[in-house]
Amino acid sequence: MNDFLKGLSRRTYRQEEGSQKAGGETMSFAQRWRKSREWLRVHGRRAAHAAHIALVGNYSGPISYLCVAGVLGVVMTLTTLYTPSYAVLVDGEEVGIVAKQQVVEDAIQQIEQVGTTILGYDFELEGEVDYQFGLALRSEITETNQIKNHFYRQLDDVSSTLRRYELIVDGEVLGSMDDRDALEGLLQELKDQYTTEDTTSVEFMEPVSINHVYTDDGLLTADEMRLRLTENATGETTYTVQQGDTFNAIAYDNDMSVSDMKALNPNVNINRLMIGDVLNVKEVIPRLSVQTIENVTYTEAIPCPVEEVEDSSMYKGNSKILVQGEEGEALVNAIVTRVNGRETERDIQSSRVLREATTTTKAVGTKERPKTASTGSYQWPVRGRITSYFGGRYIFGSYSYHSGIDISCSYGAAIKAADGGTVTFAGYKGTYGYLVIITHDNGAQTYYAHNSSLLVSAGTKVYKGQQIAKAGSTGRSTGVHCHFEVRIRGTSVNPLSYLP
Repeated sequence: MNDFLKGLSRRTYRQEEGSQKAGGETMSFAQRWRKSREWLRVHGRRAAHAAHIALVGNYSGPISYLCVAGVLGVVMTLTTLYTPSYAVLVDGEEVGIVAKQQVVEDAIQQIEQVGTTILGYDFELEGEVDYQFGLALRSEITETNQIKNHFYRQLDDVSSTLRRYELIVDGEVLGSMDDRDALEGLLQELKDQYTTEDTTSVEFMEPVSINHVYTDDGLLTADEMRLRLTENATGETTYTVQQGDTFNAIAYDNDMSVSDMKALNPNVNINRLMIGDVLNVKEVIPRLSVQTIENVTYTEAIPCPVEEVEDSSMYKGNSKILVQGEEGEALVNAIVTRVNGRETERDIQSSRVLREATTTTKAVGTKERPKTASTGSYQWPVRGRITSYFGGRYIFGSYSYHSGIDISCSYGAAIKAADGGTVTFAGYKGTYGYLVIITHDNGAQTYYAHNSSLLVSAGTKVYKGQQIAKAGSTGRSTGVHCHFEVRIRGTSVNPLSYLP
């Protein structure tokens, strides 16, 4: 009997539920169970009747009724405690007991859908699933979650070999690692290099996230990921031209080629830079920037107050220190914001004076300036096209350093003083030919070379715009022009940084 019932329901995973012919009709498991139950009812009644005849014969007294009641009690107990069930076997190993096979089918379908979503390809569970029909105590029925967990373990075994932790910075995938702790350690390492004892908070400037992915592509080692996190991206920032700067020097200081810097500054005349001009230059920016906030306490100098005293012996605009005061000192508390270690903001919270500053006394001139006094700004010594710029150049077949600019002009053109001052040299000087040197009131000097003739002599005071020579081609020269130099503390600087 039991072998017959068990044989009714055996099947394998991914096969349609078995069926058998009975009376020429196809019966489901539920139909077969109802038929089996009816068979048990009929034959159980016959068995009870036979037992009754055997025990009491034809006697129909109390003993007969007690026997029948006992048999019925046993039947009722069996139907209350037991239920039709299916033992679930995977590759011959029992994994649980279910009341309906659909419980297993639903679990398999759900887990395969989850696996397909996670892994990115059609995932199918492996193994042969069989069912054995029988009766089981209702308390022995396996919970649905336990059945699911059995199959989830197979998905976990597959996915664990492909599980990665993908790092995304500002919407860009940098790569993935198989160790989340190592990846988080690299991120913390970046923060730690900018953290001090005064740091109150540290965070990344760009959005950073770590996602689970399942792939065998793009796996990075810790060193490779560190390199990607610390490699630089190119941004743009600005630079304000200062005295003595040249376009070439600014490009060099920012590790740029002149052509790259020209591309960032298409509207700038590189040969006519002025102090205060703002240029776009390349800035090296880490792929992942760290912002820190620090609460710092420090001492700061308090500037000396300045008291001015008029002095009629000095020209207007000139001054000198009579009494030098001493700086004071204050104890300051501030909130400082830094990006990659560079300060971007300082918010003063409090300041307490530790030592007061003393007054500096300065004499300021009131005397009217003579016409020959320096104004502090230059004009062009002659108008014309620049034929050679400041810096390196090829001339006479070799590379050499050019300490000024060459301004093309006609022979005998008027060469004028760029600013007022005193002529400290006027004569013939080697490769310069006929040369005039003017020393200005602030100590700066201007050179005017290759002249055909000179109109001033050493010691002469000249005013801004006064003619001092006539253009020529004396000395080492390739044609008529004015070689114009500006020297600050004896060092040649680019004249174009000072000319309007």
